[in-house]
Amino acid sequence: MKGNVIVLTGASGGIGSAIAEQLSANGAMLVLVGRNAEKLELLNSNLGSKHIVVKADITTAEGQRAVVEACQGIQQGISVLINNAGIGQFDLFEEMSQEFIGQIIHTNLTSTILLTHALLPLLHHQQKAQVINIGSTFGSIGYPGYSVYSASKFGIKGFTESLRRELMDSNIKVQYFAPRATKTAINNSHVGAMNKELGTKMDDPKEVAEQFVSFLKTDNRNHFVGWPEKLFVRVNGLLPGVVESSIVKQLPKIKEYLKKSS
Repeated sequence: MKGNVIVLTGASGGIGSAIAEQLSANGAMLVLVGRNAEKLELLNSNLGSKHIVVKADITTAEGQRAVVEACQGIQQGISVLINNAGIGQFDLFEEMSQEFIGQIIHTNLTSTILLTHALLPLLHHQQKAQVINIGSTFGSIGYPGYSVYSASKFGIKGFTESLRRELMDSNIKVQYFAPRATKTAINNSHVGAMNKELGTKMDDPKEVAEQFVSFLKTDNRNHFVGWPEKLFVRVNGLLPGVVESSIVKQLPKIKEYLKKSS
């Protein structure tokens, strides 16, 4: 990884900053992308002030252009794009505003697709390049309270699979990484309490980042974090009724916490 230039969106978030620390420790040069300049600068300072900070909202055309222009100014070019930026949801679908529904889809899915499209020409200049899209367990298993978030992550998974197959004859490798519940600000206190009561494990961002960097070094197509979530993903693909019979038992407790959250 030493010497590679890696673009990381959502760099100031919980998983993003943990990934940045791991990549920096492995010798990568980072383009840290996010909306909060103060957090990005602090992260860069903690990493030795040796990376490039790009304050940009990638949900806008201006933000996407800012990232592309920053990357065009790097002499050796970029070799890896990590699409990590995203927002969460823990709401009853019927109570969500149409504005928030659109925001989730645009932030988590549309913006990722558009930024990837804009940066592919730069990645093609490298002898070897990678695109890694960060999805979620809920990108394979629809779960109550996460209807639109799941839709966005199902979309990311499908986009990754299609793009991978489209670029199989190119220099660009496309991969998909799916964390399970993680202890970050994207999950509020009600989610944490619910997961604890239901016995659902939540990972530390550092643990997720370590698995991510190990995955990055492989040629594996996908990586799903955690057990039994890996098993549930497979079962849900083959026998979704089995997973639903388990979730329906949890539904009263899930809705209890959804009411508290709202």
